[in-house]
Amino acid sequence: MATIHPRVYLDYNSTSPLLPGVAEMMSPYLDSGYGNPSSVHGEGRHAKQAVENARNQVAQWLGVRRDKIIFTSGGSEAINTAIKGIAFSRKSHGTHLITTAVEHAAVLETCRYLEREFGFTLTLLPVDSTGLISLEDIKKAVTRETSLISLIHAQNEIGTVEPVEEVITFAHERGIVVHLDGVQAAGKIPLNLGALGADLYSISGHKVGGPKGVGVLYVRDDLKIHPLIHGAHHERDMRAGTENVSGIVGFGKAAEMVSHKNSSEFLKGAALKQKLYEGIQSRVENCFLNGSLRGLPNTLNLSFDGVDGLALLLNLDLEGISVSSGSACLSGGIEPSAILMALGLSKERAQSAIRFSLGWGSTEEEINFTIEKVAEVVGRLRESNIKDQMSK
Repeated sequence: MATIHPRVYLDYNSTSPLLPGVAEMMSPYLDSGYGNPSSVHGEGRHAKQAVENARNQVAQWLGVRRDKIIFTSGGSEAINTAIKGIAFSRKSHGTHLITTAVEHAAVLETCRYLEREFGFTLTLLPVDSTGLISLEDIKKAVTRETSLISLIHAQNEIGTVEPVEEVITFAHERGIVVHLDGVQAAGKIPLNLGALGADLYSISGHKVGGPKGVGVLYVRDDLKIHPLIHGAHHERDMRAGTENVSGIVGFGKAAEMVSHKNSSEFLKGAALKQKLYEGIQSRVENCFLNGSLRGLPNTLNLSFDGVDGLALLLNLDLEGISVSSGSACLSGGIEPSAILMALGLSKERAQSAIRFSLGWGSTEEEINFTIEKVAEVVGRLRESNIKDQMSK
């Protein structure tokens, strides 16, 4: 009887399983710890203390003061709050926004909304063949009306880590606010926002081993932003609504665990990624790297000549391997990835791409199994394509 291999999950950039211990920390606040943090009685005070403990855990992880951490419902809300909040609060400073062609839809669609509905002007900067932005392009794009530059810190599909430090320095010399979408960077590379200098930084809980439905927006000390959600005076008047106590507690626990990661753990992830890349390259002809190996230590995007990416994804799924054909929010579509097209790839190469994203649970044995199955499936699909062409 054939041995059934446990499923291999290589889609951590879409979402991560809960880190060990996170669910246990959350559990009491789904049961006995039901108080509203805004209430003054015992149950409320208990819930409030749990929220503030989590805020402190996140702040320590990010290297910032705890009162600069705003809890949201996730990364998309944090991004929307940052971009719209600054755009409206600094409208008197200018109505020009700058971002790039490789942003997540949460950034691009928010900027386009401001352009379409409120008359802001928007500049979308190009990237090079590995997804990197150019400081020179930013310098050329800046005008006297520029009020905000929003950049992805680490690209979700190809793993490119942008040179954000030099952009922040340049922008601050000109009084321009910088927002970073840190949803993919957080937890995958060392992070200290106090040293980084970004004015706003968005993070999602479920991408770092916490629960879904909770995120964080870091807001610099003296920065004033308009709230996205209006109501009572929650989260320093920046985000109305009763806090998701269990989710926040889970995020806090995940942040605490991630903050204890050392350099050897980051190197382990990079070594597994390198092993996966070299193993596939040695077994599969006409396999091409999209992006660069110098990016996130967990993210590998490959195109396979003559193979449809969606067909490859589905066949790997049948073999027990979970990967992605692009950004998770777009995986239901059949159009080629806009991110890959922005690199200058052909439509055919973009449509043959698969993203492998590793995480805290990934093992060398899983990587070996994946290499074997990718080689088998690609070979099978190419053979099937040849037969189809011969029969026509």
